[in-house]
Amino acid sequence: MFKSAAFAASAADTALGPITIDRRNPTPDDVQIDILYCGVCHSDLHMARNEWGITVFPVVPGHEIIGRVSRVGSRVTRFKQGDLVGVGCMVDSCRTCSACKEGREQHCEVGNTLTYGAPDKHISGAFTYGGYSKAVTVDQHFVLKVSEKINPAAAAPLLCAGITTWSPLRHWKVGPGRKVGIVGLGGLGHMGVKFAHALGAKVVLFTTSKSKAEDGKRLGADEVVISTDPQQMKAHIRSLDFILDCVSAQHDINAYLFLLKRDGTLCLVGAPDKPLAVSPFGLLSGRHSLSGSGIGGIPETQEMLDFCAEHNIAADVEIIPMKDINTAYERMLKSDVKYRFSIDMATL
Repeated sequence: MFKSAAFAASAADTALGPITIDRRNPTPDDVQIDILYCGVCHSDLHMARNEWGITVFPVVPGHEIIGRVSRVGSRVTRFKQGDLVGVGCMVDSCRTCSACKEGREQHCEVGNTLTYGAPDKHISGAFTYGGYSKAVTVDQHFVLKVSEKINPAAAAPLLCAGITTWSPLRHWKVGPGRKVGIVGLGGLGHMGVKFAHALGAKVVLFTTSKSKAEDGKRLGADEVVISTDPQQMKAHIRSLDFILDCVSAQHDINAYLFLLKRDGTLCLVGAPDKPLAVSPFGLLSGRHSLSGSGIGGIPETQEMLDFCAEHNIAADVEIIPMKDINTAYERMLKSDVKYRFSIDMATL
């Protein structure tokens, strides 16, 4: 074991603050990483405040990790000291179920091990700690190669916001000749716009904020629709092949179902805290499908990172010092960030 500085929430109603945690020394299959940057996901806030009712305290959030390899185990062949690497939302899975064998570790039938807040297989009675820390030790299978072409601070959110939007766009074969709607321009939505544009689709951004129209086009949207304007919405009825809904707040998804072409799909990647009401007529009228998607597996995440390096894509980030994380949480609740916070771990 070795000691690592970190930031943690000790209870649901307390601010995050400094803590010292134990990290395991590398086993033969492990990679030890000095963390450079960690992205801030809305899930971090949910967990720190126990809004899902599953948090075990103290909790060290952070599952958008970028760092450099400092040590490797004796059986590690894909990584060496000094490599730029990433770690996303998972650090282990069963490796033997059908999902894992297909490279879909996010759907592990036994249950994968989340980067933080999950029972730690390596330390009896302990729970995993995330990336709001100086270092982390991870099995090589769950470590990803990151190109030196990508700004590491802007690469961090790719490990969650990036793969969460990339995976459904790839699954539903978004590309040239397809008209795609992206709902919401936040941490997820801005990556959805970038990816859909880079994949060659015609991209329509739906937002409630007129102020985001110019930025949406800068990011790659061919058209921006103010979703509170009935006439603008009506102009797109039965015109979209696929819609990626990135909104995590309450909203009317029925209005979007009617924008789909026959056999079109609306996929949810946002996670509102209350159920969304769905009218059956929005599904019946055009044999529409309503689906959902989370993160991707390790092979798909590596594919996404390689695509980002090839096409010069990264998240739009505001870099913050570790001491400002509590303020960042409050700003995130107000959507006061374009479009993701990235913590500089040199400030820890």
